[in-house]
Amino acid sequence: MPAFQPPDAGTGTNHTEETAVQPTIGRVVHYQLTQQDANTINRRRAARATRERITLDELGNRAEAGQTLPAAVVRTSPVGCNLQVLLDGSDTHWATSRREGNTPGTWSWPPRA
Repeated sequence: MPAFQPPDAGTGTNHTEETAVQPTIGRVVHYQLTQQDANTINRRRAARATRERITLDELGNRAEAGQTLPAAVVRTSPVGCNLQVLLDGSDTHWATSRREGNTPGTWSWPPRA
């Protein structure tokens, strides 16, 4: 069995199941928004702005498909991770059952500094 190797975060390197680091509760990963995520976030913010009689600017910057944002792992399962995505504003987005990858709707390890 090969020796354990940490992921080469952000390099696109694929790891075998034996060597891949598994996400655990509390870890921070990068999540890439889908078009549906962005639409949901923007619609929710617009409704809140109307309800609270404030401007959208007070709630945060517009969410866009493909944006990469930090996310906290809140639950893991065999089908993926549930994430609290930290938006560029005063709210969060709940992304459920997301898998590791580098396309919209997936999470990845942050690059090492």
